Amino acid sequence: MRPDHARALAAEIDSAHLERRLLDVDGRDLSDLEAAYAVQRELTALRTARGARRIGWKLGYTSAAMREQMRVDAPNLGPLLDSMLVPDGGDVPAHLVQPRVEPEIAVWIGADGGPAEVRAALEIVDSVWQDYRFTLGANTADGSSAAGVVLGPPLPVEGLDALTVQVRRNGEPVGQGAGAAAMGHPFTALRWLADELPRRGEQLRPGDLVITGGLTAAVSIEPGDEVEAVFGDVTAVRLRRP
Repeated sequence: MRPDHARALAAEIDSAHLERRLLDVDGRDLSDLEAAYAVQRELTALRTARGARRIGWKLGYTSAAMREQMRVDAPNLGPLLDSMLVPDGGDVPAHLVQPRVEPEIAVWIGADGGPAEVRAALEIVDSVWQDYRFTLGANTADGSSAAGVVLGPPLPVEGLDALTVQVRRNGEPVGQGAGAAAMGHPFTALRWLADELPRRGEQLRPGDLVITGGLTAAVSIEPGDEVEAVFGDVTAVRLRRP
């Protein structure tokens, strides 16, 4: 994809998000993943030019549940921006048009480049593509649908692969999984990211926040809903949609 085409598509995606309108994926050639990442870089540049700051990365489709739900066959990545942070128990940002929620294990990167702290998390995704109907390339171009992240309490570093999570919407169970869903272990997903970023002209840095991929299928959240993810039957992180 020519640079001017990447910039034009990024501008179209950016405008659609700002104007709260959806796009149809049909007729858009994003089968080349390298071209999709070029669009993603241009989209991120537009957002940072307005004052947002990159604080880390999200991983998409590290679990079989998410790949099956969205009919994609490989993981991807996208930037996390400071504008995406939502407090625990806070509200889904009002500008999102078709938000969904995924339970995740978040990792802060330490000075040595390895995991320094692990937190319970919820990711808010919001695709620009109508009805979440997209290819892996189209999703990648749209920043892997990253729209928000809610950080909950710390989690124990040991045994993350066996750590269970249950998702509840308005108190009712709507999904369950375990840390092993993220490529067998969240730290395995983290290593995948560390290897992949240099291919994109980036690198994992101390202080980065990484969310390692949805551990269950994404859950819709409608006005009036509250979604809670309970890790290990004790640690909870919550989100509301007014």
